[in-house]
This record gives sequence, structure tokens and C-alpha cells, in this order.
Amino acid sequence: MNTPKTKRNKTIELSAEEIFEFNKSLLHLSKFASIDQILDKTIHQDLFTVFEFLPDHFADLIVADPPYNLSKSFNSSGFKQRSLIEYQKWLELWIPKLKRLLKPDGSIYICGDWNSSAALHVVLDKHFIIRNRITWEREKGRGSKQNWKNSSEDIWFATNGMQFTFNVDTVKVKRKVLAPYTKDGGKPKDWENTDQGRFRVTHPSNLWTDLTVPFWSMPENTIHPTQKPEKLLAKLILASSNKGDIVFDPFLGSGTTSAVAKKLGRHFVGVESDEYYCCLAEKRLQLAENNRRIQGYTDGHFWERNTLAIQEANKQNQDI
Repeated sequence: MNTPKTKRNKTIELSAEEIFEFNKSLLHLSKFASIDQILDKTIHQDLFTVFEFLPDHFADLIVADPPYNLSKSFNSSGFKQRSLIEYQKWLELWIPKLKRLLKPDGSIYICGDWNSSAALHVVLDKHFIIRNRITWEREKGRGSKQNWKNSSEDIWFATNGMQFTFNVDTVKVKRKVLAPYTKDGGKPKDWENTDQGRFRVTHPSNLWTDLTVPFWSMPENTIHPTQKPEKLLAKLILASSNKGDIVFDPFLGSGTTSAVAKKLGRHFVGVESDEYYCCLAEKRLQLAENNRRIQGYTDGHFWERNTLAIQEANKQNQDI
């Protein structure tokens, strides 16, 4: 963590002094808490300890990125791969408890990969109404001589009831026009001419190919090994919540959900067992006070990956 960084390395890090200061902001629960007590807080505790202290039906949206069914180290803790049946049993320990925390018209998204997705489907189907499975392209990944390169992950979308929020107009994607059809003497048909080129605004699908996994030259990057892109969280939060709503993340990690919720005018509650990750989350919330930009989301639209590379680079330089 103390290795000198190059000028272009924007990875968010913490000094010992920052850890000491941010620790003062972390919440620890020992009894039942009201919404006001947990609102916009990072709870530094194990999820299974804190469940019983959280209020009923406080969350409008839950976004969970639990450990996948892989052996993985998460700083001070880790997760061991197990059989699919055993992983399903582990999911049953906490997914049903989320139902009590979610409002009757609330939505839930849970992340997974090919090795955990089947179990997620089974458990979610028991307790919620499954609406869709999003698959997103994770452009990083290791190749193999004996298998297909794993470069996709899933996000299961479910709701508590038949009524739920889905703001489709907030998550439309701006794509380059490859075949610029015209009408009425040359007028654009369902596309527009801009200074950046020809673009069409399209409805979002459940296949996402416009995301970039955070890396060292991106201002949102941290040392967390499974950090999700802010752009990914922005899609979920804009679609399934409104300004002023509460977004809950039971596996907060380095705080992407909380930071994006704050940038988009939502309230947040996050639970994370690792102290360093909790403090990273607090630092990202502090940074979000003065910089609400989300890479890949500009002028109310999501753009295809690398479409605005030059503009984004210029903005990043201005933010430094």
C-alpha cells in the first residue's frame, strides 16, 4: 500500500492518519437501530452480527456483491470455494433476511458469476420475484489453453412485489450510429449529429458491453480485488430508485455503492467487516462531496466504452 505511485496512478489509498480519522465515522451497532441512526453510514461489522439490529423495510433498493463461489482473499478475511449445494446453503443464511429490510415495492440486485449464478437463481426465486438476469462483459480475464476465457459476470434483478420502480429513461445508452438511415430528404432517422459524431439513444438491454473494470489510472480505483465499476452501480441505482431513496449494500467492500448513491442524490447504508475497506468507503464519500462525476455517464446518458475517451481524459486532468 505504501509503494510509490507514478503520476498517472490514481488509485485511492489511505495513510495511517486517514485510517485513524475515518474510523471515527464508522458505525457499530449493539442494539436495534432506527433509520435515522444508520442513514448515510458505513457500518463496520460482520453482516450476520448486524442483521438483527437493522430496521424493518428501510431500503428502497438493495445491491449485494457477495463473495462468489471462489477461493479469494479480501484483505483481513477470505472465502473458500465449496460445492454448489454448500454455496446455496450459504446464500440461504442471508438472502431471506434481506426481505425484511426491503420495502414492499423495493428492488434487489445480487452479483454473481457462472460458478455461483445457478445457486443465486434458486435462492432468489424462493424469496423474491425474479425479473431478469443481466450479463455484463468483464473485459479483463485470464486466458486458458483448456477452457473458454471467463469474461462475463451476472447480476440478478428481483423485486419484493408486483409494484416497483424502474426509470427506463434514466439508463438509456448513447451508441455510435454505424448505418445512418435518413428520411424526408436526408433528415436523421432515430439518430442525431453531434460534435462527437452520429449517435442514437437506445433502450437498455440485459447485456452490457460498455463497462470498464477499474484499474490504476482511473480515479475510482482501489486495492479491493473485486471492485465493481461506478458506472455499473449508477445503472442499477438510477433505474431502480429515485432521488432521496435509501440504497443498502450488505457487502460494501471499498464503498462503490455508497459513493455512487451519494453522487446521484440517494441516501445509503453499507455494511463491511474489513476496517481498511470501510475507511476507503469513507474517503470515497469525502471525495464525492466535490466531484460527482461518474466515468462513462455524461449529460444524462450512458456512453459506450471508450466513446468519450478524449473528453474523459480531459475532465480527469481538470479534476486533479
